Amino acid sequence: MAGDAKRFLKYLEAEREASLMYRTLADMATGDPREALLELAEIEDRHAAHWESLLIEAGIEIPPDPGVLDSSSEKLVSRARQFSLQAVLPDLEQAERDAQGTYDEEPDALPGMAEDEHIHAQVLAGMVEATTESVGNAASSPALVSTGPPERSMADVRAALNSAEPWHRTDKSGSLRAAVFGASDGLVSNTALVMGFAGSGIESGTVLFAGIAGLLAGAFSMAAGEYVSVASQRDLFQREIAMEAQELKEKPLEEQRELELIYRAKGLDRETAKAAAAKIMSNPETALDTLAREELGLDPDELGSPVKVAASSFVAFASGAVVPVIPYVFLSGTAALVTAIVLAAIALVAVGGTVGRLSGAGVAKSAARQLLVGAGAAAVTFVIGKLVGVNLG
Repeated sequence: MAGDAKRFLKYLEAEREASLMYRTLADMATGDPREALLELAEIEDRHAAHWESLLIEAGIEIPPDPGVLDSSSEKLVSRARQFSLQAVLPDLEQAERDAQGTYDEEPDALPGMAEDEHIHAQVLAGMVEATTESVGNAASSPALVSTGPPERSMADVRAALNSAEPWHRTDKSGSLRAAVFGASDGLVSNTALVMGFAGSGIESGTVLFAGIAGLLAGAFSMAAGEYVSVASQRDLFQREIAMEAQELKEKPLEEQRELELIYRAKGLDRETAKAAAAKIMSNPETALDTLAREELGLDPDELGSPVKVAASSFVAFASGAVVPVIPYVFLSGTAALVTAIVLAAIALVAVGGTVGRLSGAGVAKSAARQLLVGAGAAAVTFVIGKLVGVNLG
């Protein structure tokens, strides 16, 4: 019992401190940010009242509320007064993230207390990111307050937006990224390998064999690496989304309250946030998608396909790596070397230009950079091969 009392007193002190902190900061704010901070303080007050009741049941005298902040909290409040509330919100968010698992394994916590602590950091994060523009757009959006069924699915809406604004990148699986950069890796690495062997002066058949071996080894390595990476990330994301789906099924009202608080922290007024959260929660699929994005920071559309990414990586790497090898299939000696250099240079410019177009960095700039890097790597390995060949010869 003594251990329980000590634990309850520790929780009571922390909840009182947090409540006073939020109320003090609320005095520096106006409008919806003030209301959000006051609501967080009310949550902390309810938690404190719970620990007080347990202490009373245990026959422990309730210590008086000091009514003052501790030294670290006072420093934060002083900084907020000196600069602005926004200047300290990131610190508050981090502190809440550090403490958000406090009640996860606490058997004496009330149902919902652990969830309350988890959403505090999300609410503060929303306050950090909120802007006047996003508030205006969100508050005036008919989709937030509409009470009728959605006319189109979320996937249809995203597709329409991507069609109307072609600068949106619609490849969420990572296969396009893997393909482009796989081709670049294959081209540069195998060109350098072929140039190194060619520089050593060995016969063309050996250069061809080395090029094919480099192509296969690199392609399989790229595919295996991409598969493991994407599969691991997908497993992690799916687990988090599955846990969120379970919470949505078991505690829908708590999840709706989380959404409401997040939207209020982003600047919506109480009624609009409540209507938006209720509307979203009326559709389980939309609710899970929204919670994954707003609460977990995940995009369900970006989970990716390990097999698709691995296959595209293999093909892309091989397509780049085969360029300097082709001349040695039909030619030999200097003719094969010169042809390989010309083909590799053309391919480097093409791949670099493609990367520049996709990234928006500029076709000419990216093409020149790719050519310079690839040519530099090939030149260095050619010289090294030349030196090794002379010494061995």
